[in-house]
Amino acid sequence: MSLRAKLLALAVCSLATAAFAGPAQKPVVDHYTAGAGGAASAERGRAFFTATHTGGKPDTPTCTACHGTDLKAAGKTRAGKPIDPMAVSANPRRLTDLAETEKWFGRNCDSVLGRACTPAEKADVVAYLNGL
Repeated sequence: MSLRAKLLALAVCSLATAAFAGPAQKPVVDHYTAGAGGAASAERGRAFFTATHTGGKPDTPTCTACHGTDLKAAGKTRAGKPIDPMAVSANPRRLTDLAETEKWFGRNCDSVLGRACTPAEKADVVAYLNGL
């Protein structure tokens, strides 16, 4: 595949990912997609979000430990505090503030993975949440 064809495919995939987002989410989607160095994948995001990980805290081996499996519904922290729905379709305020999104990626990735999420992992999760 030529470089031009690869760039065109990347642009199309990036636009498809951004299409899931509303105008309020576009800056966050664009930021993570650009940082990933390739097209984001909602399917990879779903697999990552629902997978059991090692390296993090034993009581949070997966994102669903707090956020639940129905991301259109509220989740609950380990302390019992409610977490607003993660799905953009159920919570239009989700993924609208880059600083806020980055803060929560920082905390949650450390808790679940024991490390920072990569730019590609963040882009994939954002694509997944935008597509729900």
